[in-house]
Amino acid sequence: MAITTQETTRPPRRLDDVPGWFPVLDQVLFDWFLRRQEEAGTRGDLLEVGTYMGKSAIFTARHLRAGETYTVCDLFEGDAPDDANRAESTKSYSKLTRSIFEQNYLAFHEELPRVLQGPSSVVPTEVAPGSCRFVHVDASHLYEHVHGDIKAARELLVPDGIVVLDDFRSEHTPGVSIAAWEAVLNGGLNPICLSTQKLYGTWGDPEPVQEALMEMIEQRTDCHLSTQTAAGHRIVRLKSKGMRAPEFPPSRYADVPEEPEPAPAPASSAPPAAPAAPRRRPSRVRRVARDLLPPVLTRAIRKAMH
Repeated sequence: MAITTQETTRPPRRLDDVPGWFPVLDQVLFDWFLRRQEEAGTRGDLLEVGTYMGKSAIFTARHLRAGETYTVCDLFEGDAPDDANRAESTKSYSKLTRSIFEQNYLAFHEELPRVLQGPSSVVPTEVAPGSCRFVHVDASHLYEHVHGDIKAARELLVPDGIVVLDDFRSEHTPGVSIAAWEAVLNGGLNPICLSTQKLYGTWGDPEPVQEALMEMIEQRTDCHLSTQTAAGHRIVRLKSKGMRAPEFPPSRYADVPEEPEPAPAPASSAPPAAPAAPRRRPSRVRRVARDLLPPVLTRAIRKAMH
């Protein structure tokens, strides 16, 4: 999904003020998966591959615990590794800069995450294998890059860690779809659930987390749940029915007064000029006298008519 975003100097006041694509259903699911890991005592770092303006990164960072590291990776305004990726970045993310991301992130958190500026291929050399409990993949939509990102996620996750693949079924991202379902069919990835935009999966046992998720959803009235079986996998499909986003604290700028809009220019106090009087059209008698009579008689007639 591509949009054009203009850089602004006003920092965000609320999470919704941060540009990006992070639907309410996915906010609910991120919050649930991360809380469930914490309640189960699952330890591990957090990773986001492709962060754009920081909306989902800001949200995820609330679940960072002491002793854990949060790493985000993005090209920002850096050089893409190949022509196709360069064209994709120019078309979809031309306004993205690291300074915009950092401004947005620091509006909600005291410290920045660990930032890797470069292609996602640098992640496996910078993040330790088996160190992550939650990985969000939302970088390039090109098959070759997504395939590598999924492979890296498998190596970086703890045994029951969660991977989230964005844009796995959008009409403009067939490369993501192919890479995602290839991982399911041939790479051991077990789908846990599908939202409108994201696939949630694990290389561990999906059944316990699926059962807990369906139990949670069945207690809600704002989410539609359906299941089906495909290629031996139980597919849980979720769709929002007017869901409200989880509560999220406002930014540090929430109470800063808005700068007033420039006042309109004052109207002039001088009265408007009176419209010019219309010119009187000469009468028919005057026109005939002017055209036919000698000037001496014309002047006499004019004098007599006044």
